[in-house]
Order: sequence, then C-alpha cells, then structure tokens
Amino acid sequence: MEMKSTKILTTIIMLFLGFFMIMPFLWMISTSFKTPNEVFQYPIQWIPDKVTLEHHMKVWTGKESFVTYYWNSLKIAVICTIGATFLSSLAAYGFSRVEFKGRNALFMFYLSMMMVPPQVLFVPKFILFDKVGIYNTHWALILPGLFTIFGVFLMRQFFMSIPHEITESAFVDGAGHFRIFFQLMLPLAKPALATLAIIDFSWHWNDYENALVFLLDRDLYTVPLGMQNFILEFNIDYNGMMAATSAGIVPMLLVFLIGQKYIIQGITGSAVKG
Repeated sequence: MEMKSTKILTTIIMLFLGFFMIMPFLWMISTSFKTPNEVFQYPIQWIPDKVTLEHHMKVWTGKESFVTYYWNSLKIAVICTIGATFLSSLAAYGFSRVEFKGRNALFMFYLSMMMVPPQVLFVPKFILFDKVGIYNTHWALILPGLFTIFGVFLMRQFFMSIPHEITESAFVDGAGHFRIFFQLMLPLAKPALATLAIIDFSWHWNDYENALVFLLDRDLYTVPLGMQNFILEFNIDYNGMMAATSAGIVPMLLVFLIGQKYIIQGITGSAVKG
C-alpha cells in the first residue's frame, strides 16, 4: 500500500513538473493567435477573446513569407542527417570491428576534438570556404554537417555492445567487411541510428550561428535567421515570431514522433559498453 501511494505521489509530481515545463510552449502557441495588445497582459489570457489567424497567414503568404526559409532548413537538415548518420556508422564500424595498430589511440584523439569549441573554427572555416568558392551557399552548412564526432562516438559504443561472435561467424561464412556492415550491423543498429538521426536533425534545424556567419543572401536564409525579420526598428513583432516558431517546431515534432520508440532503447544500448 505504501509503495502504491509513493508511486501515485511521484506520478503527480512528474505531471506537475511536465506541465510547468510545457507552459512556455503553450504561451508561444497562444501568443501566435493574439493581437499585439494582448501579448503581455497579466494575468496571462491563455485563450484570447478574439482569435486571429493574421500572423500565421503572414508567415506563409506575401513577400515576407517563411516558405523559402522552411524549405532551406528542411533541405540542409535532411541532407546533413542522412549523410552524418551513414558516415558516422561507417566510421564507427571501423573503430569497433576493424583491427589496426593504434585504433584506440586514434579514436581517443578523434574524440578529443569534441573539446574544441565550434566558435574557434569560424575564422579558418570562413577562409577555407571563401577560397574554395562555397561561402554564401548552402554547401558551407551541408559539408561540415556531414561529419559529427558525437555521432561516431554514439554508433561506436552501440557497435561495441554487439557480440563479436556475430561478426566472426559472418567472417567464417565468407562475408567481407562491407557485407557485414550493410547486411548485419546496420539492421541491428536501428535504435542507435534513429536516436542519432533525431538528435542530428534537431541540431541542424536549429543551427543559427553557422547560418549567420556563412550565409548572406536572404533567399538562402534558414528559419532561425528568418526570425530576424520580426525584430523591427522600434519594436519586436512577438505575434509573428511566435507564429513562425510554432510552425518551425512541427518538423522536429514529426521526426521525434516517428522515432521516439527507439530513443531510450538506442541510448541505453550505447551505454552498455564504454
């Protein structure tokens, strides 16, 4: 009886904390349907007296619409996610299943690069991209986005949790590394692949700093950069910003809902060996 009461109390506390954390999200959606005068009303009026779709229409129509920005963000995020997931898996297979001298030392050196702040690389990346002619193009975001140290680490840890007897049996049957990777390891790594894809998609969809540094033309802007349109000379269009943000969060929610069942399983599996 005492255990049941504790469980009920814990559930109530978690529900309260969950509702408390989701309040900013609810305020964002509510504000997107309000008039400018109602934004900072106190106490907060969660359901406006007069619901207006003006701000949502402004996001999708007219010369200042976000359609181009959403398309740019979606293109960059999808290409980077697919490429980073595949390349991370391939590198992780090499670090976990291919025996060569200095493998662990090389992996630790590679992993140490995570300690380098990405802001430190802005200047050398700017010079490099300008020299090769990809500055102010989406390639300046896509090419670096195809490689992720965290992705290699995550996939390697998952591959290490798979018994070596499985791959050794495949070797005995005459399979090579590429066949083992594509037909054996990748199907087993679906939880980790889904987890990495969700995390990587979120990173690139919300990337503001790289887009700010490497993109100049407005027609190349991504959603985070497009939010600057709502910062006017003398005020901020909070209603329009919240409407654009509400629409911008939809792709991340869809990606999460599609792969949510793999997240806990993937992270847990990756932590088995380390």
